[in-house]
Amino acid sequence: MKKIVLLIILFAQLFAEPVLAQVSSATQQSSYTNPLKVEFGDPFILFNKGTYYMYGTGGGADKGFSAYSSKNLVNWKPEGQVYFHNNKNGWSDPNTAWGGAYWAPEVYEVKGKFYLFYSAQWKVNPAKEEENFRIGVAVADKPTGPFVDLAPKPLFDPGYPIIDANVFFDTNGRSYLYYSRAAYKHSVESEIAEQARKNGKYKEIEESWIYGIELKPDFSGVIGKPVLLLRPPVKLNDKQAAWESLSVTTGEVNRRWTEGSVTFKKDGIYYIMYSANHFGGEHYAVGYGTGSSPLGPFKKAESNPVLQKNTHRGGTVTGTGHNSITYSPDGKEMFCVYHGRTTATGKERVVFIDRMEVKKGKITVHGPTTEPQKMPSGTGRKP
Repeated sequence: MKKIVLLIILFAQLFAEPVLAQVSSATQQSSYTNPLKVEFGDPFILFNKGTYYMYGTGGGADKGFSAYSSKNLVNWKPEGQVYFHNNKNGWSDPNTAWGGAYWAPEVYEVKGKFYLFYSAQWKVNPAKEEENFRIGVAVADKPTGPFVDLAPKPLFDPGYPIIDANVFFDTNGRSYLYYSRAAYKHSVESEIAEQARKNGKYKEIEESWIYGIELKPDFSGVIGKPVLLLRPPVKLNDKQAAWESLSVTTGEVNRRWTEGSVTFKKDGIYYIMYSANHFGGEHYAVGYGTGSSPLGPFKKAESNPVLQKNTHRGGTVTGTGHNSITYSPDGKEMFCVYHGRTTATGKERVVFIDRMEVKKGKITVHGPTTEPQKMPSGTGRKP
């Protein structure tokens, strides 16, 4: 009998050891390292009832969007595809350039419903434009979908292609949509364009600009007309001109971007972060502006860019941009969530999270990092 008991104890110990090792490993996790194991471009994070949900461009989704979930911002579990273009109200065309261009999803919770804002190619395209992007809104009962478009059409049609939706909810209950007018067929004269012609690089320079507009409370449309908020510099002596024009001056492409914006309010100041330069190039970087109202005017910060490649400092990260923001589980730390590339990941965009600070009208992003960082505060060291 004693032998049987001893055998039972021995087997119990053998089976328990892997479990204990897993628990021990989880509870001992005190740091994380960028990039995270998520292959997303344009990452956006929603925090809901103690769980983080990440959405982004790509990530294996088939003409739609997928999601990941996490309890600690570091270790992410795939949730599968959450939006499909062929839902009953789908308005996009998956058979166009970029596979329908399902880009930059962002999800917000409002009164127990979850609303996904995104951009895609609109199937109503009589002129057969190559870039016919518009912004749509889909709704679901859960953060993991399935999301169904509110209507069989885009949110609105400004008459030109638009991408990169971001929504800001002000403290007075009003909400605002921010988007980027695509650079497609939007040639703009500037001293930078004139210089490019003189140097024999490009005949014209196309630009994307960021606009803002108020949303209807039920997200069925917009109120008023779009307001131009940010655009690339016109003058060569503008302090922003050098870094925002690198895609042109280095000969990458004949476009200057202002896109991927995120707006928030802190201590009475409205901040709008944005990305400049070619999203597929090494010079993609993040700047910001400040204002006293959600529709500006916004003044760009002299400290721009606040996030950029680190290869000139001996690092391995390039193409840092299209950020969003989130907070640690206890709300004490603010994080900049963005995509980038490393020498190891090549052209694949991967997700980074780095701490950021906002004090007295100034944003500081402590990144990009690839060295071990402390776990977000309040994680409880859970995977």
